[in-house]
Amino acid sequence: MSALAARGLEKRYGSTTALAGVDVDVAEGELVGLLGPNGAGKSTLVKIACGLVRPTRGQAEVCGAKAGSLASRRKLGYLAELFRFPGWYSADELIALHQRLSGSSGGDAERSELLELVGLAEARDRRVEAMSKGMQQRLGIAQALVGAPPLLLLDEPTSALDPVGRRTVRLLLEELRRRGTSVLLNSHLLSEIELVCDRVVILLRGKVVAEGSPAELGRARGIEVETDEGTRVFEGAREDVPRLVAELVAAGRRVYGVQVLTSTLEDTYLEAVGEETS
Repeated sequence: MSALAARGLEKRYGSTTALAGVDVDVAEGELVGLLGPNGAGKSTLVKIACGLVRPTRGQAEVCGAKAGSLASRRKLGYLAELFRFPGWYSADELIALHQRLSGSSGGDAERSELLELVGLAEARDRRVEAMSKGMQQRLGIAQALVGAPPLLLLDEPTSALDPVGRRTVRLLLEELRRRGTSVLLNSHLLSEIELVCDRVVILLRGKVVAEGSPAELGRARGIEVETDEGTRVFEGAREDVPRLVAELVAAGRRVYGVQVLTSTLEDTYLEAVGEETS
């Protein structure tokens, strides 16, 4: 059973179509990245999965329960893009608040484990208003993990962080995957998605326009060979290199260099979204 299964999701706001028949799956322990320009439907999809928005058509399920139901909400954790926590709360008090809100019985042991997980054990008594943006971001992930939900929905969790903060969150996501937590990550940062995600879904105007692992989306673009006659690009992939070089040598050519050309996730993304801007 998928941690998240969306089938034929449509969402219209008057004459505006936010989603136009989207199918998305997040398997158990899988980290899936959502990419797309502003208005592509990424946040709408996340909000439908949370139960904050109802689809016009289609359905979404969280661990087999209808999205928005009490059973589904008990199976997921959510960190919104523009979250705000009371500045006068300490990290420990904030997690305790969310334990009460979610009905978690984990108590002090759960709070200690979560703060340790996100690297805030030493800041347990620090007020939110005295924390850096990166610390608040990690605290937000900790509150989303209260009750050990099998699915985590993150909306732009690293957008306002510096490179060190992004790396910290990335390592945290890798640890969550190791623990078997499924993650749907909505982000504009292609480099982060490429580094940490098992699979990528690219949305454009409410539709899935590309999907696959970063390696699958970064497909081969040919083989560049430098010989005594100059540089030329041949069709083929990495496995074709030995044959191609042997043929060139047999034909009397001197081979000075070989490079397999591949498109990056950024290339694929730009090709998929065309002239759209984020």
